[in-house]
Amino acid sequence: MWMQNIDPLGSVWLSALVAAIPILVFLVCLVVFKLKGIIAAIIAVVVEIVVAMVVFGMPASGVAGSGLIGLLTAIWPIAYIIVMAVWLYRLAVASGRFDVIRASISGVSPDQRIQVLLISFAFGAFLEGAAGFGVPIAICAALLVQLGFKPVKAAMVSLVANVAAGAYGAIGIPVIVGAQVAGIDVMDLSRTMVLVLQPLTLLVPFLLVVILDGWRGLRETWPAALVVSIVFSGVQAGVLWFLGPELADLGAGLAAMVALFVFGRVWRPKHVFREDGGEAPPAERHTVREIAIAWSPFYILTGFILVWSIPWFKQLFAAAGPLAGAVFTFPIPGLTGDVTTANGTVVATTWDFTPLNATGTAILLAVIVSFLTTPSLKWGDLWHELRQTLRELWQALVLIALILVLANIANYSGGSASIGAALAGVGSLFPLFAPIIGWIGVFLTGSVVNNNTLFGPLQVATAERIGVQPDLLIAANTAGGTTAKVISPQSIAIAAGAVGLSGREGEILRASIGYSLGMLAVICVWTYTLSLILV
Repeated sequence: MWMQNIDPLGSVWLSALVAAIPILVFLVCLVVFKLKGIIAAIIAVVVEIVVAMVVFGMPASGVAGSGLIGLLTAIWPIAYIIVMAVWLYRLAVASGRFDVIRASISGVSPDQRIQVLLISFAFGAFLEGAAGFGVPIAICAALLVQLGFKPVKAAMVSLVANVAAGAYGAIGIPVIVGAQVAGIDVMDLSRTMVLVLQPLTLLVPFLLVVILDGWRGLRETWPAALVVSIVFSGVQAGVLWFLGPELADLGAGLAAMVALFVFGRVWRPKHVFREDGGEAPPAERHTVREIAIAWSPFYILTGFILVWSIPWFKQLFAAAGPLAGAVFTFPIPGLTGDVTTANGTVVATTWDFTPLNATGTAILLAVIVSFLTTPSLKWGDLWHELRQTLRELWQALVLIALILVLANIANYSGGSASIGAALAGVGSLFPLFAPIIGWIGVFLTGSVVNNNTLFGPLQVATAERIGVQPDLLIAANTAGGTTAKVISPQSIAIAAGAVGLSGREGEILRASIGYSLGMLAVICVWTYTLSLILV
């Protein structure tokens, strides 16, 4: 049996520096050499293997086992969830129902301040929960331009609005992954996310109004912003606390849209605000029945996810549950029972294959039911959209897999613990800087999922050494990362393309960077405050 040595070079800082080389190589390849993410990740994985074997002395069998669990986790459940979610979204677009959805939202109010709350904030959150991966930014920014917004402003407010939803995109996958790589319970992390991110989420609707029309606009529309803020945050916090991250965006986004629609029937701002002072473009009209049918794929999705999330359903597949036989557990050769951590714990890592109770299966059932209840879709459309989904996502999925391989080798070789031991030298001040690590991770990789995969083990290792709850620092890593999505090159490129500003990404970046850094500062101070309270 092999035992980790987190200080193989006899100096904590020197060992940590060497352990960090693969991560630094990955970042340098992205930023300095501007290599594609997959190429940069492959190089970083090779360097990580060398560091793990040569410096930390990990046997080849342990390295192979660590890489294997990373690859298997990337396939199941991560890729399964992502592919199913985007497949459902693409089918809604292909059926023509999504055009009705957009029209039903854009026609609620001619006031652009209300439209931002409805489209960029509430509808954007709903899309983030359903698909993620830049879909809400692209759709919402393009829709705002169609409604008369200036392109830079449309892109910028859509990016800022995404902060409230980015942590729970694609059926909560960033939180699910964060919990997995950190080895903590997903419900514990979900509840900690409420404590860390919800205060900022409450402020985002007000910030969007101020961005668009200053303090005057806030004075005129604060009742609508307040309704959206309370309903969205309340539903999101409730779902996270009692059910988990899967429905956090879907439920909150839908509730906020309904609340704003109902509130708009009894209240309207004194003045209709338009950026250019002109008239609003005429809205398409659809019957209530047409709108209800158009939204049906997402009602169906919400229903299945809700069933999959409630405790009694989960208990069916527990160790003593009636469907426990449907959970297949596989020990990882070269890792399970063959590696001992630095604190003397024998590694017992297994990979669970759960074909029935996986979140991706709930989404798959929603896809099937939605398809069968959509006469305009043919079997050829179903398989065509699946092929297109895989064609669009394969690079992102491969990158996620490579980063998971790297992260697991670093974790089980002792490299992450070595970096954590060095960072622990900062002591009780570390929570103040923990969100910045997440911000850097998302800025460079463009993904909260990749960020949590890359830096989650590091945050946990540091938390254990300074006596802070690990779920707090993982939540901080996630929350800090969401503020970086506002200006990550990937997000900026998506927004620029959506509003017709390709090649002028710098304009959007300059308009957005102050808000990203300001929200990051709020998360940093708040995380540090929580670290003093949650002891």
